[in-house]
Amino acid sequence: MAIKVYKPTSPGRRGKVGANLEGVSKVAPEKSLLVSLPKKAGRNNRGVITVRHRGGGNKRKLRVIDFKRDKADIQGKVASIEYDPNRSARIALVHYVDGDKRYILAASGLEVGDAIMAGEEVVKKPGNALPLGSIPVGTPVHSVELEPGKGGQLVRSAGSAAQVMSKEGKYVLLRLPSGELRKFHHRCLATVGQIGNADHRNVKFGRAGHKRWMGMRPSVRGSAMTPRDHPHGGGEGRSPRGMPPKTPWGKPALGFRTRRRKVSNKMIVRRRE
Repeated sequence: MAIKVYKPTSPGRRGKVGANLEGVSKVAPEKSLLVSLPKKAGRNNRGVITVRHRGGGNKRKLRVIDFKRDKADIQGKVASIEYDPNRSARIALVHYVDGDKRYILAASGLEVGDAIMAGEEVVKKPGNALPLGSIPVGTPVHSVELEPGKGGQLVRSAGSAAQVMSKEGKYVLLRLPSGELRKFHHRCLATVGQIGNADHRNVKFGRAGHKRWMGMRPSVRGSAMTPRDHPHGGGEGRSPRGMPPKTPWGKPALGFRTRRRKVSNKMIVRRRE
């Protein structure tokens, strides 16, 4: 999927690079798979802002995505490739032979009319979901489960893919897009192929208004604030930090390790680069 460069009819258009919706079907989303998405604006269940710089933006409907791919050995046909405002990847509407309809993440090369299936002995082609133990070494995969039956949690953004590196006993070694080498149980499901819309990384908003449409509010540098608002604030003119980088609440930032001890840490063979 290519990108679209605009003519410089205004300062905002001059630097804008958008997505070309060439392969996207011109159809309305499937109503039975739409859920209303209330705006939270970065607030938790108590109404306290836990993520800053969120708010506003266009209204959206959540597309219910089938990350579990639990319709084993039932053939489906891709009815449409659609835009999803909630993610960078495109989604594919699948009509199964039993009458069920589901959205899945659209793999690169997946087109309208293609047949897809999930199961242990299905063909290893883009869009089909198999246990990692059934996928040959060297195959690119996406939408990988961390635990069997939990649904795909890793490698879900546009253009991303993990690679099956080796198999040892009941574990399969994957190289993730970050460069991390991690072991997964051989019963964990993954979808074959790379996720489509790889040119998403080349999109440029061009103007601040585009970010506001997406629900992102302005971010202010700490050095531009007063000392009471940020540890980096104050001073005459442009001043150095005078300290290791800190968050607005005085905690270390930029390189300070915040990852807690997780049970899954023992599955990491090599940290990300």
